[in-house]
Amino acid sequence: MGRLRVDVLSKSGPRGSRRFRGDLLAAIAPAIFLLLWSSGFGVAKTGLMNAEPLTFLTLRYGIIVLVFLPIFLVMQPRLPASRMAWLHIAVVGFLIQSVYFGLAWTGLGLGVSAGVAAVISSTQPLLVALMAPRFAKERVGALRWAGLLLGAAGAITVIVASASFGTDLDIGILCCAVATLGMAGATLYQKRFVAEAHPVVVNLVHYAVGLVTMAPLAFGFETMQVDWTPDFILSLGWIVGANSILAISLLLFMINRSEASRISALFFLVPPTAALFGWLLLGETLPLAAGVGMAVAVAGVWLVSRSA
Repeated sequence: MGRLRVDVLSKSGPRGSRRFRGDLLAAIAPAIFLLLWSSGFGVAKTGLMNAEPLTFLTLRYGIIVLVFLPIFLVMQPRLPASRMAWLHIAVVGFLIQSVYFGLAWTGLGLGVSAGVAAVISSTQPLLVALMAPRFAKERVGALRWAGLLLGAAGAITVIVASASFGTDLDIGILCCAVATLGMAGATLYQKRFVAEAHPVVVNLVHYAVGLVTMAPLAFGFETMQVDWTPDFILSLGWIVGANSILAISLLLFMINRSEASRISALFFLVPPTAALFGWLLLGETLPLAAGVGMAVAVAGVWLVSRSA
């Protein structure tokens, strides 16, 4: 009886409470991340009607840095213990904010449709699976490979059934392809070189790196003119709050708690979810083949999640 009482008390204490909150967040994080991330393609495309891509990103990163800087000064969170830890955080930030978003949004600005960009992005899990054994010391078994291939087939089916592929510029597609390599590299680097740091520190470093790299490029290659319409303001607000701060924080949290290839499989669900958003919110048609593709993608992610 006494032993049972001690066990119950230990689980209900501060440490047990923190563990419970962490487990709860781990359980719901994939669904929240999927919704926030999937919204980014359409919302970004809307915003890019009123601003050039690098200018839009410069505004995005500048606002986020202004949000996190006073929070950092007030909270005074614990800083990374070494220069290498700072470097690891900065490298991941560069790969995500500068390479992935910089090139993906450039591709969208050059005429690549949101659907085509989503298809290219959905190849990221396969890239991670190919590189994970070498760079993240992570074994990808047969069941996980089956799930990855099934997920890729489902995601591509959705977009082929829902989008037109005839008018996109080759250079824009190339930008999106290199952007996907950047996200795959960030996933593997984050998994191999985990730098323990407070989320405020991580976000501040990531977006400061993005701002420092994007602002000179926007100034040098774009007009930096912005049409401040209500749609653009709403788009910028959503991109800053939901698609940037919340989604990226959840992604890094999930990578730190699980295998890189397993987390990357979530990206197979982005094109189907983005297509579903388009159908629900914008009235875009969702053919029967797209529904079949969604089911196939879900089955693929389920296989990946079940693999040991």
